[in-house]
Amino acid sequence: MNKKEKTPLVTFIITYYNQPVQMLCECIDSILALSLEPAEREIIVVDDGSKVSPMNGLMQFGEEIVYVRQKNSGLSMARNKGIEMAQGIYLQFVDADDHLLQQPYEHCLDIIRQNGSMEMVLFDFTSSSTKQKDFNDTAVMTGSQYMLKNNIHASACSYLFKRSTLSELRFTPDIWHEDEEFTPQLLIRAEHLCATDAKAYFYYKHGGSITTHDDDASKEKRFNDIMGVLERLQYLCDRVPQIDRIALQRRVAQLTMDYIYQVIMHQRSQKALNACIEELSGKGLFPLPDRDYSQKYKWFRKMTNTRMGRILLLNTLPLLKKER
Repeated sequence: MNKKEKTPLVTFIITYYNQPVQMLCECIDSILALSLEPAEREIIVVDDGSKVSPMNGLMQFGEEIVYVRQKNSGLSMARNKGIEMAQGIYLQFVDADDHLLQQPYEHCLDIIRQNGSMEMVLFDFTSSSTKQKDFNDTAVMTGSQYMLKNNIHASACSYLFKRSTLSELRFTPDIWHEDEEFTPQLLIRAEHLCATDAKAYFYYKHGGSITTHDDDASKEKRFNDIMGVLERLQYLCDRVPQIDRIALQRRVAQLTMDYIYQVIMHQRSQKALNACIEELSGKGLFPLPDRDYSQKYKWFRKMTNTRMGRILLLNTLPLLKKER
């Protein structure tokens, strides 16, 4: 790794595992197309033990990138490796089969260039090629203030953030849905945050997502991992200042609601739903708190609070999705 005289403004951490090398190259090209000077950017490609190294396809980039290969350890450990190596003031995670959209992402860069105290810039993502002309930004606020009023996108690729804001925070290894645990904890650490509607991240839709794995073992892991995330975030709620606690409690309630929804959609069994409710109750996660978070939340809370409501959800939600 070459030492740069100037600390990079942004380190881009690209995690790679068995994707087409062409997609990885397009991802890197999207970063190189930005207005950052070579000394202002650092691009780290973390290969999480792919069957075939992409190194031959990366030779064209020369010293523009840093490539590191590790034993297959999962997305969390790949990102943690990138964090460990990063030298930039800000960090940006990018999945190797996605890429950044130049004009909207330039807007995000302008936000941090104009305000050096900015710790996080939250942006939108898209799978469409439609170009965006105008961007709307929120006022600067803390991460907790933002979480109190908004349903967040948990994806760690949907924001640019200061490396110093992380402190000791890292991704939990060996779990799915690691972003659901990481992102709320990062947000409550941010004292200066701006959210923009700039669609700066192009997300490639494909069938290999963990949410498309429908075998019994995958279902069990998915539900166990989310339950673990809920428990750890709930534990944290009692150990942070009041405004952070209230913000985290909202997120825990939303994730609990989604957990129940996923049980209904994937298990489609009254026995499984009753077991879910019983487990959540035993952990202090149910009933859902009586809060005015959103109309959807209030409706779902009311329905899940009664046996008849839960039966109605079991019989209607899968049909509603099928009709769509």
